[in-house]
Amino acid sequence: MIKKETIEKVLDAARIEEVVGDFVDLKKRGTSLIGNCPFHNEKTPSFHVSVPKGIYKCFGCGAGGDALKFVMELEKYSYPEAIRYLADKYSIPVEEVERSPAQLAAQDKRESLYVLSAWAGKYFKEQLWNTPSGQSIGLTYFKERGYQESIITKFDLGYSPDQWTALSEAAVESGFHKDYLKEIGLAIERDDNSLYDRFRGRVIFPIHNLTGRVIGFGGRTLKTEKAVPKYVNSPESDIYHKSDVLYGLHFAKKAIKDNDVCYLVEGYADVLSMHQAGVENVVSSSGTSLTSGQIRLISRFTNNVVILYDGDAAGIKASLRGTDMLLEEGLNVKVLLFPDGNDPDSYIQRYGSTAFKEYIAKHQEDFIFYKTNILLKDTDGDPIKRAEVIREVVESIALIPDEIKVSVFIQQCSHLLDIEERVLLTELNKIRIQKARAQDRKVQQATKTFNEDAPVDTPPADFFLTDDERTQGTSSAGEETQATTSDTLQEREIVRILLIYGSEPAVWEGDGDIPVAPLLLNALDDITFEDRASAFIVDTFKQKAEHFEIPDTKYFFSHEDKDVQDLAITCVTTPYELSPNWNDEKRKIYVREEREHLQELTMQAIYRIKKRKVEKEMVRIREELKTTVTGEDIEILLAKYQKLKEAAKVLGDFLGNIVVK
Repeated sequence: MIKKETIEKVLDAARIEEVVGDFVDLKKRGTSLIGNCPFHNEKTPSFHVSVPKGIYKCFGCGAGGDALKFVMELEKYSYPEAIRYLADKYSIPVEEVERSPAQLAAQDKRESLYVLSAWAGKYFKEQLWNTPSGQSIGLTYFKERGYQESIITKFDLGYSPDQWTALSEAAVESGFHKDYLKEIGLAIERDDNSLYDRFRGRVIFPIHNLTGRVIGFGGRTLKTEKAVPKYVNSPESDIYHKSDVLYGLHFAKKAIKDNDVCYLVEGYADVLSMHQAGVENVVSSSGTSLTSGQIRLISRFTNNVVILYDGDAAGIKASLRGTDMLLEEGLNVKVLLFPDGNDPDSYIQRYGSTAFKEYIAKHQEDFIFYKTNILLKDTDGDPIKRAEVIREVVESIALIPDEIKVSVFIQQCSHLLDIEERVLLTELNKIRIQKARAQDRKVQQATKTFNEDAPVDTPPADFFLTDDERTQGTSSAGEETQATTSDTLQEREIVRILLIYGSEPAVWEGDGDIPVAPLLLNALDDITFEDRASAFIVDTFKQKAEHFEIPDTKYFFSHEDKDVQDLAITCVTTPYELSPNWNDEKRKIYVREEREHLQELTMQAIYRIKKRKVEKEMVRIREELKTTVTGEDIEILLAKYQKLKEAAKVLGDFLGNIVVK
């Protein structure tokens, strides 16, 4: 367990803009910071960070919380692990009872896999630096490749001994479960249920997630036999999904944001060599095809990507495929190929860091010029092949979601290929129409399949009800739904006023020394809140008011109850801000802020919720009158109903409503 004092220090130190800024490229807008939401795929930013309140809120998917919740949700951390991550970020020592690896592994499965991966990473490093075979084989290999010790240490490189069960036996001896060794691919099971090591006799490249935790490994063989695969990688697991991981992003994210560009390469060695050359804004797809998940990772930090692949046929094919995917996600793409079969790693080793930096600065090509030049090389002056090249280039342009960029690229393509813009636009529209029709056919086919699977000639659910029952059921359900929605919204408006203005002085009616919260709560003393989260927040305010205190809103932002936390954050955030063009001396246009009519806001909220409660009581009495047969009881109910009607009229007059009942 982590001490409460430590947790409080961590939460006080954690700044929302710094924690979120490690994962999302935030830009200033008004009093907020905005960026693309990391919790869902979006091209138009709807993710807001409020520095004064210390919270984030996405108005696209609804995600919201404080710095601690952000780390927990994004990296799927447990509460203690999120605290440790923030403590490490802010150099706060965490005081807790020492636990053995076996005790750590006894936690939930996902956390156990993280712990085991971290242990394996440490094991591989120790084998590299502290064993004779590691030093003579693994460390010698890295140094012969030209990697300095600082780079080897920075990327946690390691070595797995050339023994069948060395790691498996060491892990089991340390208390880790055999099933977890198989789960993350450190070991493979034989037919007799025994285990052998997957990465034996290989140098190891640990793969980190965005927060720096080890989630998988890549192993390169040092043998020359053709039967032995050159690289072996960790399989998919609960903590490692290769389509959502980019090698080196943990080390590159700050440099990517600072330089506003990401270099995309193929392999581990390319990343290491570029870091050693002083170019740190680089990531690798680790030899796999680029995925939309990996592209979304890049887009968190920049919209600009330069693809660096070697100039062989495979590299060219990969770059063309990657270009189209990046364009479709709305990123700006350039491509750079190296001469004479070089890749970034070999070019740096051959020509040095300075020459490498000069080359990548001078030889980047816009994707239009690159793709056109590459494809035109194979046409040999054939007009049919040339037409196919033009069509393929236009197909790439059609993927771009930004219409302004599309227009610019059409102009460039027109000049480059010496063809009229009108012709290119016609082809572009044809491609888009075909794509839209294909999508419609897909939807229609899915609908057709669904309808074919549905039962034939099945009567509707209310077929066997009488007309009276059907009408009564519909009306009753409708009234209940409408009432529930109305009540909930009104209750949450009370909560919103308490959270935003509860501690501000009520300056009307000579009550300037009294905060809004106790006056509002006193006026609602006869109201029962039915929405659970609203009731909790109001009750908390009431309890604090008894001791002449007002709760800090941060208490609700970090509350363990998700509904309470979500409600509090939703109440105090808004996607809208007043334009700076208003309320200035130049235009003389002044907008009255909500705070300036706080009395009207508060009284209307009180009267609305009271009026709604009165109306509900009137409905209840009308229903009771239908079943009451005693004359005296009827008179009592009618008298109550008349008083409620008068109260509703008074409340309606204040609110400007017309009472018709």
